[in-house]
Order: sequence, then structure tokens, then C-alpha cells
Amino acid sequence: MTGAAVAVLVVLAALLLGAGYRLGRRAARPLRPSDVGTPVEHATFETLHTASLAAPPLRAGLTEESARRAARRLRSLLGTDALCLTDRDRVLVWDGAGHHHGKDVMDHLRGLLDNGRDTAFDSGCGDLDCPLRWAVAVPLTVENRVLGALVAYAPRESAVLARAAGEVARWVCVQLELAELDRSRTQLIEAEIKALRAQISPHFIFNSLAAIASFVRTDPEQARELLLEFADFTRYSFRRHGEFTTLADELHSIDQYLALVRARFGERLAVTLQVAPEVLPVALPFLCLQPLVENAVKHGLEGAVTRSRITISALDAGSEAEVVIEDDGTGMDPERLRQILRGEGGASTGIGLLNVDERLRQVYGDDYGLVIETGVGAGMKVTLRLPKYRAGVHGS
Repeated sequence: MTGAAVAVLVVLAALLLGAGYRLGRRAARPLRPSDVGTPVEHATFETLHTASLAAPPLRAGLTEESARRAARRLRSLLGTDALCLTDRDRVLVWDGAGHHHGKDVMDHLRGLLDNGRDTAFDSGCGDLDCPLRWAVAVPLTVENRVLGALVAYAPRESAVLARAAGEVARWVCVQLELAELDRSRTQLIEAEIKALRAQISPHFIFNSLAAIASFVRTDPEQARELLLEFADFTRYSFRRHGEFTTLADELHSIDQYLALVRARFGERLAVTLQVAPEVLPVALPFLCLQPLVENAVKHGLEGAVTRSRITISALDAGSEAEVVIEDDGTGMDPERLRQILRGEGGASTGIGLLNVDERLRQVYGDDYGLVIETGVGAGMKVTLRLPKYRAGVHGS
């Protein structure tokens, strides 16, 4: 059984058990005229709704803020008198009666935080008016690491509450695991962008500055314009915020890059740009096109005796935008290209193509990888499709 299937079963078990426990707590309550369906159906609906409200805060990880926002929903799921969430060092939030028990919770959790096993204990409260006499604590575990605990309090010992608390805690763990996956995905994307930034050739930077310097005496105004282009290009490439951008911003950066390349190679490089205005707002992963254009320039100019031609188009294709980058350069052996896209190209070969292909597949699915047509001496044509809308993908 896959991890995803196990997670689904855990969620279903938690929700159904929670519904049963809440139904038992409310069985004596008369139905209101507004109640729809049977008591079981009504309790199940309320449980599902409450769980859906508790999930988003937990997707931020186990923090004081996320615990505070989720605790009331979790206590409602269990129908218990009090509930608290802790990390390994302190109580993050207390919800319900008996706040004075908060100072003793961590003492009861020492064994649980070490061995990761459920525990139950008497509250030992001397206040006759306090309803909290018994508690069950369940570890919150992610990848075999105990991050903290969920503790539910009740007036008396209850096997049903103990089991329900265990299932709800496991549901919480699923949400925390998803938070870890989100965090890992973000770190991976950041690492990949750093790899692309590192690939921006030092030779390109040196040659760009040398080309700018060559215009300082002969054409100061041109030198000034190129220096501004260089500053804007590097500012965009090394920006710190957002994993997504828009086609408009990416194409603008590419135009600045090409202006610097043309300053060096002059008439040897001809670029044709064709862009449909309606695709300019489409969002895509940051630094997705620039490596492809740099690759086209490199292979287009290699061995070019007279002029190299590069065509860049971004066209409307219904629910998608289609971007094509084509050069008439040296091309590549198709088997060599397949090796690169399998990650077998070596430490410094084809990083841009592989990086972009992997990021597109991560964001949009395997149907949206790069489509590359090439052959030795036949140039290269790279096509990528971008959905005009995809949940979670927004240009910044």
C-alpha cells in the first residue's frame, strides 16, 4: 500500500471515529428543525466540515500560531473539555477549561517525547470545581521524529476518547507531513534556482562588461543604455522573492540579455521575437526561459561563419500558452540529448535544459516537460506549453 493510500485511510478513520464520538456525546440532544438527515449523517457532516477548517493552519507546520488556529477545531472534533498541543519544549496552545493544568503538562509528557508512545494519566487536580480529572496524550510524529503531542482532557477515563484522540492525532500528523513536503519542495526549487544562477556564465558577465566598456569612448549613450540593461538583467536574475514570474517579465529579461549579446556580436546574431499579447500575464516558474535562450545563443553562434538566427515565439493555444525557442546552430545528437535529460550529462553539461524540464514537470505534471527537436548540424527547437491557469501558480 502506498504512503498516499495509508494517509487517506488514516484521515477517513480519524473522521469517522471522531463522528462516532461526537454522536455519542450528543445523542441525548433533541433534533432541531434545521437538522438535515439522520443524527449520524448530521454528525458526520459536522465532523468533515470541522476537519476541513482545522487542516489549513496545520499545513504551516507545528508552530504556536498554527496550533492556536487549529486547537478549537480539534477540540470540537473530539468533543472534549480541554485540549492542548505542545512541541518538544512547551505548551503551544491550551483550549477549553482548566488552564491551570498547562504548567504540569510537560512533566507528564517526558516519556512520550522520548519513546513516541501514547500515555494516559490522572490530572491530580485538587480543585473540586475543575472538570478535568483524566487525560490522554498522543505523540505527533513525522518521519519517525516526535515533534510534540496532542493532549485531550476529560472528567473521567474513557477508552473511546483515548482511541478517538489517537486517530485525530494521526490525522494531524498527516497534515504536518504535508507541511514538510511543501517545505521540502520549496527548498528544492530554491536549490534549483541557485543552480541556474550559478550557471549564468562568468564569461557572459565579463564579456558584457567588456562590450559596454568598448562603447564608453565611441558611443557613451549606447554604453549607458547597455549598462542599464545589464543592471536590470542581473537584478531580475538574482531576485530573492517568488518562485514564479510572468511571461511578460521573463521575456523582458530575455530582451535585456539579448541586447547585451548583440552588443558583442553585432550582425552575427539575428533574433526574431513573436509574442501574442494575451499570453503575457501567464505565470511560469522563475528563470524558465532564460537558460533555454542562452543555450540557443551558445549553440547558434558555435561555428557560425556569417549569421546565426534565433526565433522566440510565445503564442496563444487555447487554454495554454505555447513557447518555442529555435536556433539554426550546431544542434546535438539525439542520444546525447536523452542522456542530458536523464541527468547523465556530467556536472556542467546541460544543467539548464535538465533543470527547466524537471521544474516544469514538478509544477504542471509529466505532460508539460520540454519537447526538443534536434540533430547534428540541424539546429535545435525547444517547445514548452504553459497552462494559462494552474492552482498555486501565480506570477509575482
